[in-house]
Amino acid sequence: MKTEEKKTKILAVSDIHGDENFVKKLAKKAKDENVDLVIIAGDLTMFESSTKNLIGPFAKENKEVILIPGNHESMDTIRNLTQTYPKIKHLQEYSIIKNNIGIFGAGYDSIVGPFSTEDEEIFKVLKRGNERVKDLKKKIMVTHTNPAGSISEFSGVEGSKAVRRAIKEFKPDILISGHVHEAGGLQEKIGKTIVLHVGRKPTIFEI
Repeated sequence: MKTEEKKTKILAVSDIHGDENFVKKLAKKAKDENVDLVIIAGDLTMFESSTKNLIGPFAKENKEVILIPGNHESMDTIRNLTQTYPKIKHLQEYSIIKNNIGIFGAGYDSIVGPFSTEDEEIFKVLKRGNERVKDLKKKIMVTHTNPAGSISEFSGVEGSKAVRRAIKEFKPDILISGHVHEAGGLQEKIGKTIVLHVGRKPTIFEI
């Protein structure tokens, strides 16, 4: 008799923007819901403000956290956090395999903020990340910026053509996208990819 593979429970969120009270609530939710992994899709800080108490609550609950930079923080800030907390990892230029799920991503956006990059660079980072996990049956892509042509553009924030192209070419099962606060909690399907626009609305799902 074939044993059913245990699913991985994930809490995804973005755009915390230095809100310590919000982080405490998120850490409690992660504990109460017994999630296996927390994914933060950028903008942990507000213009590189202090990161004090923004990761500690998750570490206290012994939760593994995956980060990407948004348009409010540099990679130096993200790297410092990964060096400070053993269970914190980042996806920029890396891929992570968790319970046979390939997770890859790209931070920043290509339009606004002190930390932005070219849209083509976002695609290159996603392509490198996908290359390492392309043969796995399940894949999650994480971006700070929203995909072009998605429902998130109702906000007036233009989406990334690079992210849209990556969905088409790499076919992740799930895309976790942040940046557009107003789109938090919205979901849609682009091709075969389920797009979770998380914003400041924490989303819990299993895969």
